[in-house]
Amino acid sequence: MSLSYLGRRIPTLSDVDVEGKTVLLRVDINSPIGGNGEILDDTRFKAHIPTIRELMERNAKIVILAHQGRPFGSDFTRLEAHAKKLSELLGGDVGFVPDLIGPAAKKAVNSLRPGQVLLLDNTRLYSEESREAPPEELVKTILARELASMGDIYVNDAFAVSHRSQVTVAGIPRLLPSAAGRLLEKEIKALSRALSVEESPKVFVLGGAKLKDTVKIISYLVTSGAADEILTTGLVGLLFLMVSGINVGEASKIIEKKVDEKTLNLARKLIAESNIIRVPLDFVAEVDSSTEVVMAHEIIGAPKDIGPSTIEYYSYKMARAKVIVMRGPAGVIEDPRFRRGTRQLVEFALSSTKAYTIFGGGHFNAILSELPDELKERVGHVSTGGGALLYFLSGRILPGLEALISPSKDRLKDRGK
Repeated sequence: MSLSYLGRRIPTLSDVDVEGKTVLLRVDINSPIGGNGEILDDTRFKAHIPTIRELMERNAKIVILAHQGRPFGSDFTRLEAHAKKLSELLGGDVGFVPDLIGPAAKKAVNSLRPGQVLLLDNTRLYSEESREAPPEELVKTILARELASMGDIYVNDAFAVSHRSQVTVAGIPRLLPSAAGRLLEKEIKALSRALSVEESPKVFVLGGAKLKDTVKIISYLVTSGAADEILTTGLVGLLFLMVSGINVGEASKIIEKKVDEKTLNLARKLIAESNIIRVPLDFVAEVDSSTEVVMAHEIIGAPKDIGPSTIEYYSYKMARAKVIVMRGPAGVIEDPRFRRGTRQLVEFALSSTKAYTIFGGGHFNAILSELPDELKERVGHVSTGGGALLYFLSGRILPGLEALISPSKDRLKDRGK
């Protein structure tokens, strides 16, 4: 199956000869960091291992580019611990150099032998990487030119940062022959399936707190015809109830802080004109420090999870689906009292439907990790993207993917290596 985006083909690892070549591999191993600098969650590391292993087995010289945190943030660090974690997961040594484009980095890259792996330092140590700019500006930066001069081929395996128009995401691939890594390939295929109009019924369960982005997703799904049912949960469901004239209790203050008038007007238009958007029937609310099931039309307290009638109704809607996409939790799952809605919808999708399931958002990793192995095996795809997933599902162009299919006169042809 070929890989396509925006109706055009994206090269994958299957299309490039990496034997003996220096491959600049962009990954996303940006992870929670503990007080002593230890990596608290290696989920993102594990996701890239298949791509790295394949490049090793094909005798490429692998130079990994990655970032950690943002400048001045508490998790902004060098990547020495990341190299150790990769070494542990690969069962072999991953080199590290506390440099990016200086003499030490170039010496380390030039010393690589086929099959070896080197991690350069945090790309965000350079201000040029932190700035988003049009591609024609990115390719002129010192960082893009210097990094491109160190490699023969660029591989993007970092879907989670592909919505960023930054040097190591959208600049370098316009200076070198480029391809998608296996994780990026997997993401595009799964999410393209989510938006395809060919598989039906297709049900989207959309919750969480990113209201502006989720309303844009819903607008795209409605206008494109990609969805057969849109089941709203969490603050998203409360937003659509609110624009329908329902009093949503204490949630109204939170919603008003998160959305502007443009988003409210779009939500009003969507709920008034679309016949595929569903809203919750009831909620589990926090009332005076206790919990109470309240109906959607008479909410009191702070609604923090969908209620039993909504779970039953949404399960019925999912029962015949061929594709189910879940993005964002149905409640405040950090509190065990408000975890039931999300967990039961996930369990129903996996145990009681024949659908291909796609989960997006880090909240689902915690839910899925608690499930029996037989249910875990039925998971279709868990996306590594946050903002990138929102961009993709709302039909917006991802600069990192566009760069892989946009030929440019700036792309280097003969590097004399």
